[in-house]
Amino acid sequence: MLDIRDEKRARLGVAVKEKNAPFIGDDLSLERVLGRLSESILILEKEGQVAYWPGAGLDSAGELPAGYRMAGYLPPLPLKNLGDPSFCRDHRLRFPYVAGGMANGIASVELVEAMARAGMLGFYGAAGQDLAAIEKAIDRFAQDIPNLACGFNLIHSPSEPEREAATVSLYLRRGIHLVEAAAYLQLTLPLVRYRVAGIARDAEGRILTPNRVIGKVSRVEVATPFFSPPPEEMLNELVRTREITADQAQWASRIPMAQDITAEADSAGHTDNRPLVTLLPTMLSLRHRQQQRYNFVQSLRVGAGGGLSTPSALAAASSMGAAFLVTGSINQSCVESGSCETVRRMLSEAGQADTTMAPAADMFEMGVKVQVLKRGTMFPMRAAKLYDLYRAYPALEALPENERAGLEKQYFRASLESVWRGTRDYFLKRDARQIERAEREPKHKMALVFRSYLGQSSRWANAGEPSRVLDYQIWCGPAMGAFNEWAKGTFLEKPENRRVALVALNLLHGAGVQLRAQALRSQGFSCPARFLNCPPLDLNDLQKILHSDE
Repeated sequence: MLDIRDEKRARLGVAVKEKNAPFIGDDLSLERVLGRLSESILILEKEGQVAYWPGAGLDSAGELPAGYRMAGYLPPLPLKNLGDPSFCRDHRLRFPYVAGGMANGIASVELVEAMARAGMLGFYGAAGQDLAAIEKAIDRFAQDIPNLACGFNLIHSPSEPEREAATVSLYLRRGIHLVEAAAYLQLTLPLVRYRVAGIARDAEGRILTPNRVIGKVSRVEVATPFFSPPPEEMLNELVRTREITADQAQWASRIPMAQDITAEADSAGHTDNRPLVTLLPTMLSLRHRQQQRYNFVQSLRVGAGGGLSTPSALAAASSMGAAFLVTGSINQSCVESGSCETVRRMLSEAGQADTTMAPAADMFEMGVKVQVLKRGTMFPMRAAKLYDLYRAYPALEALPENERAGLEKQYFRASLESVWRGTRDYFLKRDARQIERAEREPKHKMALVFRSYLGQSSRWANAGEPSRVLDYQIWCGPAMGAFNEWAKGTFLEKPENRRVALVALNLLHGAGVQLRAQALRSQGFSCPARFLNCPPLDLNDLQKILHSDE
């Protein structure tokens, strides 16, 4: 039976060849063979006419059809080869594709499970969630995907170090063996404790590390400690507190804190807005230096994240040497995300210029910012106003009356006194020392009140609170706009059609087609520009590709 492309060619009067025989070199034939990523292709030439021979390898050169000569060659490019094969092997994955752990459960259990079932890796968005919610997700994964790969986010919490320590304790108690360490400014004792817990040597003397860390970094000074052994002083402290033995500390001095890091470029949320084309080569150079310096048995790997939302972007990152590919913003617009329908629609309408930086709730006093959506919400302006007031005044009581009235009417919709009472009750349960400090330091009290707005704004967005649309904090990078432009006019333009695994597989397949098209051009053959766009395929076509990619 002819497929749809064969039918098109037949209508055009072009003869359809049998499978594994040369195809005449028209655009329809080229479209067909480029997408057969698991097959090699011989490029033939006869009297100035090009033909493509799918399934034929270099050893077929002596079996060419009469009159043809070999003019080029495309090797197989299965989707699993778009990254480092060892990454897939070590993490038990089919494809080197990762959905990052967007906080507050935006990277939901449904999203992580969908990724796992498709042979990819998802990190649950544990940041900002209480321990009960995290443990509920752990129970869900143990029941639904007990033998599939998944991980949990672990975020740096400089203002609440006990929270970070408690999360690590939960992960260790429940046997969570993979975390994505995000927003770290420096290594912390809980993170080191997680990495070295259970370290051992086998009968042949090999060091075994049950717990893996993937560090998200965008600066060399932050990446370097991840690509170094755990700090000696922290290992000594863990020995002192009997978390590990002296022998374990010695073994730990020979492993990297993280075998894998993600070079996080211009992303949603916490970001330094670095361009990937400069950041990734820098991190690859660091990897080489650190590997030479320490000669780790666990070879270091660098993945790419931030701005990856089109086949072109994934193809570029892969060709630059990324060991794995990480997406974020686009996953939030998928139906499995923990965001509400309104947010998914807002994201699906975003352009590349519709993002901006705003103060971060978790690092407000430090002036750290996150990248958010500005279209359709006033959150970025209001958050910036709060930080300006925090910088300008020593206490809530020092605020001018007009500023105070504006905050109470437009931002909090309550008196600052009542907001403080609610904030106080919250922190008495979460971290009472914050309240003790606030009662001593009026400036800290003001910070906690302002942070309450920043923290609730992301929860309003996730819950779809209709009265707070203008206050939605929606983490988003310019990748969202690029994806929307690529999906325009296709079934993926509508947010209700965006399923995280379907999106991921289309991006991977499109990246593979683009890399083959570029390989064709590099051998001197023309390739129509439309092949560099790689519009998305429906699930049926993708399933055929997956079957052939085994």
